[in-house]
Amino acid sequence: MPDSNYLDALNEQQRAAVVHEGSPLLILAGAGSGKTRVITTKIAYLIKEKNIDPWSILSVTFTKKAANEMRERAVAIDDRATDAKIQTFHSFGSWFLRKFAEHGGVEPTFSVYDDDDMATLIKKAEPSLSTKEVRTAAHQISLCKDYCLTPDDDLGIIGSEFDLNDIYSKYQKRLRATGNADFGDLIMLPVQILEAYPDITDYIHNRFKVIMVDEYQDSNIAQYKLLQNLSGVKQGSDTYVCVVGDDDQSIYKFRGAEVENILTFPEKFPGTEIIKLERNYRSTASILNAAGLVVKKNHHGSLEKTLVADRGDGGKPVLAFLPDQNAEAKFTADLVLKSLESGAKYSDWAILYRTNAQSLGFEKEFLHRKIPYVVVGSLKFYEREEIKDALSYISFCANHKDEISFRRIINKPPRGIGEKTQDKLMETAFAVNPEGVPVYSDLLENLKTHKDGLSKKAGEGAAGFIKLFDTLAGCFDENKNLSDFVERVIRDSGLDEYHKAGDEIEGTTRVQNLQELVNTAVPYKCTMEGLLQFLDAINLDRTLDAENQAVGDDAVTLITLHNTKGLEYNRVIITGLEEGVFPRMEKTGAELEEERRLFYVGITRARDELYITSTAKRCLYGRWDFMRPSPFIKEAAEAFTVIGQVPFGFSVKKTSPYGQFGRDASAFAGSSEDDGASELASKWKKGTHVYHDDYGEGVVISAYNNTGEFVIEVQFATGTKKKFLPQYQAKSLEIIKD
Repeated sequence: MPDSNYLDALNEQQRAAVVHEGSPLLILAGAGSGKTRVITTKIAYLIKEKNIDPWSILSVTFTKKAANEMRERAVAIDDRATDAKIQTFHSFGSWFLRKFAEHGGVEPTFSVYDDDDMATLIKKAEPSLSTKEVRTAAHQISLCKDYCLTPDDDLGIIGSEFDLNDIYSKYQKRLRATGNADFGDLIMLPVQILEAYPDITDYIHNRFKVIMVDEYQDSNIAQYKLLQNLSGVKQGSDTYVCVVGDDDQSIYKFRGAEVENILTFPEKFPGTEIIKLERNYRSTASILNAAGLVVKKNHHGSLEKTLVADRGDGGKPVLAFLPDQNAEAKFTADLVLKSLESGAKYSDWAILYRTNAQSLGFEKEFLHRKIPYVVVGSLKFYEREEIKDALSYISFCANHKDEISFRRIINKPPRGIGEKTQDKLMETAFAVNPEGVPVYSDLLENLKTHKDGLSKKAGEGAAGFIKLFDTLAGCFDENKNLSDFVERVIRDSGLDEYHKAGDEIEGTTRVQNLQELVNTAVPYKCTMEGLLQFLDAINLDRTLDAENQAVGDDAVTLITLHNTKGLEYNRVIITGLEEGVFPRMEKTGAELEEERRLFYVGITRARDELYITSTAKRCLYGRWDFMRPSPFIKEAAEAFTVIGQVPFGFSVKKTSPYGQFGRDASAFAGSSEDDGASELASKWKKGTHVYHDDYGEGVVISAYNNTGEFVIEVQFATGTKKKFLPQYQAKSLEIIKD
């Protein structure tokens, strides 16, 4: 065995995987077990010690970042690894397809069509389809290609509501006529070429003598078939095949990933040897114990392994039962701020949640308490397109002179009123007073007056727009919550259907975000005053966000569980462990097992500390609902220190009044703010004179509580009126005592 320094850093299992040769190899790499080190070291080892020509090595993974890291680390050991083909699946497919373009029916200079391009081509191929149907068809055709299905195959597995074979066939003819390819083609066409042309298959088998695949549990059927054909396993080729993955981290079924690929690898590649990487270098033993209890509840053909911590036992994870989602947000903020006292950084923390819509509560709490944060994999809540659209509709309900809102919503959903038509409408909306200053007229009344001068389509769209706002004006009811009104705005405007018409995953996410906006309106009365208070609260949050922009690299991470794959944090809080939230509603069988694997992935992101939260009630669909704890909690409860009010009938022993914090969870979460509010009210009374660096001198003209926040309104000498939250913005205001 070569005595090389670069091998000395490997443990026994890692070394065995690196030096393995001959039969196919499945490296079953547990979370935090150093799989990237193994696969990159193996590339260098084959070149350095086995004299394998780097030109004959192919290593594929799923992201450009992972491929670049793999290449850099292999080259650091042996610079000849530069010549190895280390790429993503799709970039390799593109290379292959350009090399054998004529066999795939595409031009060598082909462009790759994205989702929008696909939708455009489908609409041209089948003009009768609505926008929503076009998006759905595009998503389903992509799925067909993930399964390596052609228009001539039985597409029943896709479950389409229309004649998908016909639409797929027409789309393919249009696509081939352009000479271009879509992303699905980058995998499926190489499979078809390899199966149809033996001479090309022989060339590939002679070219690539080593094939390695990273994150194999994330591969789809088409990628599995590509590996089969590239390796020549059916033809008895001597190509060496090595795949690395973890069946317990297969969480991308919605993207077409098929966990069966890794579970059945030993069957599909005869003679496979399995080497398990079970030493974990990331998490403590207590955290791994919780992860193990969760994932062992999955019974569907798991390739069993037991992770062993390299870093010692560590503190026990904490399971916190909290009153509601507001207490949950306060609990996370309290944990973060308390940790700073012992030298922790904001960036040590990550808040994990099942859906993007859940970020809002944490964003609001962190803004008010001046905790810097970043939202990973998504825009901040109020920056999301669908939220801006909904707020523009709501704002226009309050003020028909709002040009910005008017322009944003007049043609969304499309009403045939494009930018030029809008410009003409705006010209007539200006009046000039004697001083020559333009003043906006009522834009809705202006539209009523001039709609007859529009094209037929635009006129009909304008009439519908006018009718919508005339109807909404009569929908206020002080006996209802404002959430009813906001929900109606979103529904009657067509925003929900408009945003749902995107691809299945993105459309669902946008609708969830709109529903979360509805939830935030629950505390307000369904009156014009309530609507204005609602908009004021949002604007105050935006103001705080602007004040907290310069956070540098030291910030708390807000992130969905799916986006945490491959990441790690010193301190992790997994939130929303309730039935219907996590796991999602009506998940059973294989889908429930994937949700459980998602929980496992979340747990194993934590290095030093882990917290799980579950609330007794949560605002969903515009109303407060009582929640049941997630079934995942019962499965791993023995691994946690339990704090807070354990739900009635839930058989979990409360192991500590508040663990290391020494007080009850609800108190730690700051659920009562009466004392603080009273102190603020006594200090910032109506009539108090203040000074602001930007606005100068002013006087407090009103002070009131707004959904748990103490707000003051200041009239400045310049005539400007501004609202402030003195609990968080006192530094920018100075009380003038003399």
